[in-house]
Amino acid sequence: MKSLGAILALALAGLQLLAVAVVVFSSYFTSERSLLEHARSQLYDVGTNVIQHTKWFMSPARSAAELSTALATNQIVRREDRDHLEGLLFQQLRSAPQFAGAYYGDSDGNFVYVKREGDQQYLTKIVDVESAHRALFIRRSDDFADIGRYVDPTDTYDPRARPWYIEATAYRSSIWTDPYIFFTSQSPGITAATPVVGFKGNVQGVVGVDIEIAELSNFLSNLRIGKTGAALILNRNGDVIAHPNPDLLTTKGEGGTLQFPSITEIDDPIARAAFGDRLGPDGVAVDSPIQSDFELLGERFVSLIMPFGLDDIPWTIVLYAPQVDFTGALKENRAQNTLIAIAVAATTALLGLALANRIHAPVRAFAVRSSLISQGEVDPNEPLPSTYKELENANTALVHEISERRRTETEYREIFERASRGMVRIDSSSGRLKRVNESFAQLLGYSPGDLEGVDFRMLLDPEETEIRAEFSDWIGGQKAFGFEAKVLHRGGETVWISFNGIYVHEGGPDDTYVVATIDDITQARATEETIETLNREIAYFSRQEMMGELATGLAHELNQPLTAITQNVDAAQLTIEKTPNRMNDVRALLGEIDDHAHQAADIIRALRALVRKDENVPSDFGIIELVTQARRLVLPEARQHSVDFVLPKGKEIMVRAVKVQVAQVVVNLLRNAVESLALLDSDARILRVSATREGDHVRVVVEDNGPGIDDALELFTPFETTKRDGMGLGLSISRTLIEANGGKIWHERSGQMTRFCFTLPVRGIGDV
Repeated sequence: MKSLGAILALALAGLQLLAVAVVVFSSYFTSERSLLEHARSQLYDVGTNVIQHTKWFMSPARSAAELSTALATNQIVRREDRDHLEGLLFQQLRSAPQFAGAYYGDSDGNFVYVKREGDQQYLTKIVDVESAHRALFIRRSDDFADIGRYVDPTDTYDPRARPWYIEATAYRSSIWTDPYIFFTSQSPGITAATPVVGFKGNVQGVVGVDIEIAELSNFLSNLRIGKTGAALILNRNGDVIAHPNPDLLTTKGEGGTLQFPSITEIDDPIARAAFGDRLGPDGVAVDSPIQSDFELLGERFVSLIMPFGLDDIPWTIVLYAPQVDFTGALKENRAQNTLIAIAVAATTALLGLALANRIHAPVRAFAVRSSLISQGEVDPNEPLPSTYKELENANTALVHEISERRRTETEYREIFERASRGMVRIDSSSGRLKRVNESFAQLLGYSPGDLEGVDFRMLLDPEETEIRAEFSDWIGGQKAFGFEAKVLHRGGETVWISFNGIYVHEGGPDDTYVVATIDDITQARATEETIETLNREIAYFSRQEMMGELATGLAHELNQPLTAITQNVDAAQLTIEKTPNRMNDVRALLGEIDDHAHQAADIIRALRALVRKDENVPSDFGIIELVTQARRLVLPEARQHSVDFVLPKGKEIMVRAVKVQVAQVVVNLLRNAVESLALLDSDARILRVSATREGDHVRVVVEDNGPGIDDALELFTPFETTKRDGMGLGLSISRTLIEANGGKIWHERSGQMTRFCFTLPVRGIGDV
């Protein structure tokens, strides 16, 4: 039993819990979206900051190279004066701590190079291609003091073969080389190079500045993106040139040389996932910022990929951060709010239960009283205790409903018990009789008590196998159904019944049954069988009468081939006796004898098909062959009146019907057409027969150009005829036979032609 009070309390608590949950979760999702948008905005700000820092970090190198180039080009510092050139490069190197070295190489292969070496010390390398010692090395202090020299005559360094010299000469403008690992310091770096162009447009040399970019990795490691986010910098070929963890930036390539790791190979799975599969055959191609979210090992991340946007530095920055860094506190707050909502709902449920119990008390009392009234233990007319007005109205409606239901049940019971027709109630799941009336019990020779609980299928005749098999589907099909079948009387006799049932559903799934009316149709079935037998006899006698009318013509038709056979036999015997060597003539005579014999056989076969006793058994046969045989029977009469026969042509069409009955219909229609044409005052007497397939049926048309039929004549009605000596049964019998074989027959007018049509099912559609 369900308590209305408990339902009210739970509903109240559930609604409150739902309302709080909606508020909590909607606020959570709104806040989460805002925080994630903030996270993406923060990534963009950090990326912009990294780009600005890199620009600030690297621009002095290009400025220094361009300044030195300008001084050399304008001969403020002569290129041939290597001491002054060394001093210029020394000053440039001291101006920016990120510079690793500054140098100048000319078109002849001479080279001046100043680099940092240790703390507060510098090393100058001067290559003079015309000097005997080839390469001079000078150690200098922070104040440019000479603290030691040595020479290396084996040094073969040629600046013109270096990438920075080749690229600057080719582009004739300031260039940045791709980042690489400096051989001496094993640190990542990049070179800014500017060509020195003479007044005649020739390149006289190139000034270069080496800058170590390890400081960029240190800068990235100090960035704060959420709690655990990170940023890294990629070169255009996909190499990672700056990373918060500098230990990941070097790897050994072929020959043991140090090189940068590719973004697809670096030992940072989060960085690889953040960049995705955007590295193509031509390297990194990112023209604008790309924001995306991705998941790795069950954790969600936000990411941003953006190009540097600097003139000729084709670098890309990749930033990522876990979403939980921004939404973690929000999720914790959501869990707390959910617990608070559950506590509030539980408290509200307890209070609501007490309130609902108080409100529900009159309803509970009303339910108890209604149950007692339904069981007949309380008079419904007794006054109702003081209660809600709505319950008073419900009590009035309930009393009226109970009275109406009792009256209906009484009427139904009286009708069921006293009905002159058999009535039964059958369980829809088992097929057993739940209740039967006296009329049905008497029909089978039992008492009602004997039949209750019996499976209805056990009452059916054993021959009713199809109905037994389908009965379960019928009673469970939730719709009306009916059938005619044989059942067994208690004494063993067979009784024909007509069963008409309807499906009834009352309340629960177990309150389903079938109510059926059952009529005894044994006498009606016997009458139908008698009528059917009489119809077959009438049809048979009609064929006999027809054959009597055709006898004279058929005798003449048979006499012709028989006379020809006799004459040909005499001629063959005489030929053999007189001239034994004329065997070809004898063979010709025998062939004519065979043709006439087949002609006589066709007439006899058609005659036999028409006059044999009707067994009412459908079979498969060709309709065109049957029309040809029927023509044989009316051909003498047709020849007498000069009627031109037009028979159906084309492929044979097989039909399913009782052949002798269809033959009788065809012969009757052909004779009617010939008799009608006999009255035509014209030499053009045409009788045409056609057969065509239309879907599942074949359509046969018999038409003639005779005078037609009077419109006042009611065709297919017994005893309606225009013949003086006719009985008027031909068309009536034809309609009965065609309909018994599953077809239709009708008359229609088509221009000057009188047309009778009928249909039959084709073979394979089913038995008639």
